[in-house]
Amino acid sequence: MKRTALDKWICETEGLPRLTRPALEALQLRRLNALLARERARGGFYKDMPERLGSLAELEHLPFTTAEDLSSNAAGLLLTSQAEVERIISGATSGTTGPVKRVFYTRRDLEHTVGFFAAGISEFTGPGDAVLVAMPFSGPDGLGELICRAVESLGARSVRAGVGRSLGELDALLDAERPSAYIGMSVPLLGLLRWRRLGGRETYIRRALVSGDACPEGVCAEIERILGTRLFPHYGSREMCLGGAVTCAAHEGMHLRENHVLAEIIGGDGRPLPEGERGELVITTLDMEAMPLIRYRTGDMTRFLPPCECGGVTRRIDRVSRAGDGMEALDSALFRVPGLIDCAARRDAAGVSISAVGSCPPDALARAAGIDPARISLEPPTPQTKPLYPAKRRIE
Repeated sequence: MKRTALDKWICETEGLPRLTRPALEALQLRRLNALLARERARGGFYKDMPERLGSLAELEHLPFTTAEDLSSNAAGLLLTSQAEVERIISGATSGTTGPVKRVFYTRRDLEHTVGFFAAGISEFTGPGDAVLVAMPFSGPDGLGELICRAVESLGARSVRAGVGRSLGELDALLDAERPSAYIGMSVPLLGLLRWRRLGGRETYIRRALVSGDACPEGVCAEIERILGTRLFPHYGSREMCLGGAVTCAAHEGMHLRENHVLAEIIGGDGRPLPEGERGELVITTLDMEAMPLIRYRTGDMTRFLPPCECGGVTRRIDRVSRAGDGMEALDSALFRVPGLIDCAARRDAAGVSISAVGSCPPDALARAAGIDPARISLEPPTPQTKPLYPAKRRIE
């Protein structure tokens, strides 16, 4: 089995002849201590932390950083001058009503992310391939553009789909470009594949990296059944400069970007959990120039997996459940119903109601959701149908 491309990228980025676990952990400790020294000299948010640690194990004695800290202390967390900031992402947590956060990146931070993206994308595509990029495009250094730069660095061709296009617009794009690979959110991909098959049209897409939102198990299983290939899930967040962990050819868990992200899994008492136990992911972003974070609580749930059969050195995390309102579980159940293209959920005093687009019986959706059929509204898909969620999915 091919070893994860992430190991090779780390070696090239860090100037290492080969990657071993001791070498990687020594790099992490050096970077952690360099970060602590920078923070002490800067006198910002982390100024009261120790200037150095003797081992990575001592990290668990440092305090956590929360989303509220990030929201209210942007100036204290920024370690560079404003002139060095190349990109700022600002918004509420995970598309919900959480605290509004501002995260800053330098040019170097962004270039590292492009390199990391390229390593993950190289697992399923290469020179000459056309890749449909169905992510937000929000300027020169937005997520969509960074992904396209990574795709093109591999000699592949990026097809800029963005988000929010109608089914008819996507039809025209697929027929014109015939992409063999896809990068984007999982629910829109499943809806697009089902729509194409409903009309008897070629899907073209054979391989996919899914990211940008929760990847519900039921949705991913349906995509894999249609494609006849395994998916390549990716985990990232704005706090880790958009890229955090990618899937290899083993398709079991995601390899962490450990030269830049030091991860912990903690239990409800805040203490680190042993490998295999599910808990909250906590990250320390090493070697980030603009806004490094120490022991940041992501609110996302996962677990560490044993060493990968691909032979890679980097640690792996299992599928991630994002903190939320139950939309991930609802999607997982609903999209197992054949013919469902899209759906939106709302909650009122009487419970959850669902607006759906598809060619499936409303009763089947009601059974899957465990709600009264009267709370289901269903419309057939048309070329004019657009996504019911402009960004991340949630129960409104």
